[in-house]
Amino acid sequence: METRRVDQRVGVCNLCEATCGLLLTIEDGVVTGVRGNPDDPLSRGHICPKGVAIGDVHADPDRLRRPVRRIGRGEDARWEEIGWDEALDLVADGLARTVDEHGEDALAIYLGNPNVHSLGSMTHGVALAQSFRTRNKFSATSVDQLPHQVLGHLLYGHQLLLPVPDIDRTSYFLVLGANPMASNGSLMTVPDFPGRLRELRARGGRMVVLDPRRTETAKVADEHHFVRPGTDAWVLLALLHVLFTEGLTRVPAYVDGLAAVEDLVAGFTPELAEQASGVPADEIRRIARDFAAADGAAAYGRIGVSTQEFGTVCQWAVQVLNLVTGNLDREGGVLFTNPAIDAVGRGLIGRGHHDRYRSRVRQAPEFGGELPVAVLREEIETPGEGQVRALLTVAGNPVLSTPDGAALDRAIAGLDFYAAVDIYLNETTRHADVVLPPTTLLERDHYDLVFHLLAVRNTARFTPAVFAKGRDQRHDWEIFRDLYLRVTRRRRRRRKPPLKRRIVAEARMRMSPTFLIGMLLRSGGSQTTLTELRKHPEGVDLGPLRAGQLPGRLRTRSGRIEALPDIVAGDVARLRERALPVDGELLLIGRRHQRDCNSWMHNTDRLTRGKARHQLLMHPADLASRSLSDGSVVTVRSRVGEVQVEVAATEDVMPGVVSLPHGYGHGRAGARLGVAAGVAGVSINDLTDPERLDVSGNAALSGVPVTVS
Repeated sequence: METRRVDQRVGVCNLCEATCGLLLTIEDGVVTGVRGNPDDPLSRGHICPKGVAIGDVHADPDRLRRPVRRIGRGEDARWEEIGWDEALDLVADGLARTVDEHGEDALAIYLGNPNVHSLGSMTHGVALAQSFRTRNKFSATSVDQLPHQVLGHLLYGHQLLLPVPDIDRTSYFLVLGANPMASNGSLMTVPDFPGRLRELRARGGRMVVLDPRRTETAKVADEHHFVRPGTDAWVLLALLHVLFTEGLTRVPAYVDGLAAVEDLVAGFTPELAEQASGVPADEIRRIARDFAAADGAAAYGRIGVSTQEFGTVCQWAVQVLNLVTGNLDREGGVLFTNPAIDAVGRGLIGRGHHDRYRSRVRQAPEFGGELPVAVLREEIETPGEGQVRALLTVAGNPVLSTPDGAALDRAIAGLDFYAAVDIYLNETTRHADVVLPPTTLLERDHYDLVFHLLAVRNTARFTPAVFAKGRDQRHDWEIFRDLYLRVTRRRRRRRKPPLKRRIVAEARMRMSPTFLIGMLLRSGGSQTTLTELRKHPEGVDLGPLRAGQLPGRLRTRSGRIEALPDIVAGDVARLRERALPVDGELLLIGRRHQRDCNSWMHNTDRLTRGKARHQLLMHPADLASRSLSDGSVVTVRSRVGEVQVEVAATEDVMPGVVSLPHGYGHGRAGARLGVAAGVAGVSINDLTDPERLDVSGNAALSGVPVTVS
């Protein structure tokens, strides 16, 4: 009788920012069981549906395992597998040829969200991107979190020096435009949010949510207030107005410019905020007073307030709300982390810089060496010196995840050359000349360089690969290494870098990510070692977040906080001139589902079963006023496009608001070889407008004016 081999392994789910620890059951090389690891000091046994499905990604028949080359174009295109050397040579030749013939800026690079979840991408992918001197670098940052990073740079001296809500000790948690019940936190790594919320309540605390939709988080909050999309800035400035006028501020000695802040918010009364947002003035006053009086309060704003026209003003006001109430650097307030590898203190990630150069066509400002991805299409389509002619994407699907995806789709189809590092043929990579597929999640070692920096507790964890890579597979860092070596050797005929710099760069690219993590942990006074972490794959607990770190933790040149950056003052002046919302106008917002992972995992059967989640949500009163019925197919139009989608009546959105999910409803993105890939379906980004930008350059995806008929 044949016996089955059954193993129990410790793993990690790095699909989202929660980075939950896993216990995996593996039978004959197949994941047959997944549960949360109760010994993990951060995730504490928590797991969500995406974590349960992590084995499906590993075994997905749609996933590419060998390089493929596109033969032909359009509907007649087909794909054939090729060897690694041939594929890498084709990509290196295409990239080097473009740059040599048309200049550095003729190449565009786009890094998708999964890059920050991969150790190899962090150690080698960023280095590859930086080796190209093009100004046309883009990433998912500018459709997600750019206001946070701009303010981290301006207020605290580093783009990732971002204070984290001390949710394990706070007594008042104010949430704006965030849904941690579905997301497990974002720019706040908070696995087991439901458990932590129960603990908050058990110690007498409260959670208050402001959101245009009654989200999963709003439904379990102590209070939920509807707020009209795009008007959070009025509400937040009114909260500050109340704090200043009623003398409720407690300002640290290391902060400058508070008088200017007080003058700035003087005209933003709760009554004005009510006119703009729909939140009653009395409720705004009460929330401000309760927040100031709490024994530890934390304000947290996320993607709903980042991805709107005044996203930077909103995120600045969130930071200042914590600051002027004495809740910055306070237990139960918002605190900076102390990770074992401090990517901020060690200089592994740059401080950030703003507006050193601008995009060629629209003159949009850069941040940290990246331009807003909303300008990518025009940089491809507009002729002239510096026109983008070639593209390299890494783990990204910008056609589905950035504004006006249909127009970007057409632009990418016309490129001279396009290469992708990706495990799927999707709505974007279907246009690639060559796709290089790396190993994935369970086949590579993992250490979080970024999310330990943003976690609600100080921990460290190194997770060895669960499965060995196949003989004919490559890790992402090996792909980046080989591309770097090939491209630089081809380009030396035109531009030869100094010998010492070349030797150092090549040596670093040849070091594995695991080796580099070991070096970083051994140096710089780290709190643990790789040897210790290998003994404890569940993770090592380094304790709760610590108060009393300021001003020493600041990276500003003055060593102080300048409370009112010029970019914010200028944009508040623009806000003053903005007309208040028009009654009867419909405003479109997105929504996140716990079973989705941004623009992918929609071809995973386990996650797409059950009740449909693709519909347009609309208030019954808005349906009735347009003579529309629940369940009918409607046409939604914006300035840039239109879609047809089933509508669902619900009072979970406020009147005047409609909601469509991000990247959902398309067909199976990864197709079998020989079958056309990526039949795009209905997504919010068929309607979002690339002309609508926050002052930081972040796309204003929320609050898009639409009609529904």
